[in-house]
Amino acid sequence: MSVKIRLTRMGSKKKPFYRINVADSRAPRDGKFIETVGTYNPLVTENQVTLKEERVLEWLSNGAQPSDTVRNLLSKAGVMKKFHESKLSK
Repeated sequence: MSVKIRLTRMGSKKKPFYRINVADSRAPRDGKFIETVGTYNPLVTENQVTLKEERVLEWLSNGAQPSDTVRNLLSKAGVMKKFHESKLSK
């Protein structure tokens, strides 16, 4: 089973709000997911992102692959740097 960390769209029309979910890669975008690890609100000027960093790092270390957008969000939050540093320290 291939696991992805990706965005799930929530909110109403013209007012998107996203949850950052861990899901099976075969599941549809807004379908079944394993765990919610954060949120992303693009409508706020500073693009508000909240993350459960420990859970994200745990999923990444277990082999979950982030989507391109989620990878950019994690990089801006500094999570990808922590992940690479922990990977190199082993």
